[in-house]
Amino acid sequence: MVQNNPYDEFLKNLAHMVEDMIRNMPEKEGTHFIGYTIIAGNPGDLPQVIPMGARAEEIEFEVIQDENSIFITGKLPSQAKSAAFADISTDSVTIVVGEKKASIPLESSIDVIHSFYQIRHGIIDIVLRKKKTG
Repeated sequence: MVQNNPYDEFLKNLAHMVEDMIRNMPEKEGTHFIGYTIIAGNPGDLPQVIPMGARAEEIEFEVIQDENSIFITGKLPSQAKSAAFADISTDSVTIVVGEKKASIPLESSIDVIHSFYQIRHGIIDIVLRKKKTG
């Protein structure tokens, strides 16, 4: 039997609260929300805050991984004239926004079919499943 992480329920509730806050923010010029990612760790792990720091061609991103997955969160440029997307391959990911690209080499082989991305509120979240070895 797999034991649940004691933070899972708390983080799920926190994610719902943040989504509600974003949905109900006033649509004024000075009001904005950069983005967030909540990832529950393994049982016994404490939640961590890892600031965005890596930057490639004006696209900021962070990379977090566990034994099964790699999570990439990026802040997209606000003045983009075309839709952003993630080009996922077996050994790298490229975030593309118009002419701007951020290429991110990966240390693990990726299961491309079971990997995905989503874009919300100017933030791209990429979830990459590592290929199982053995």
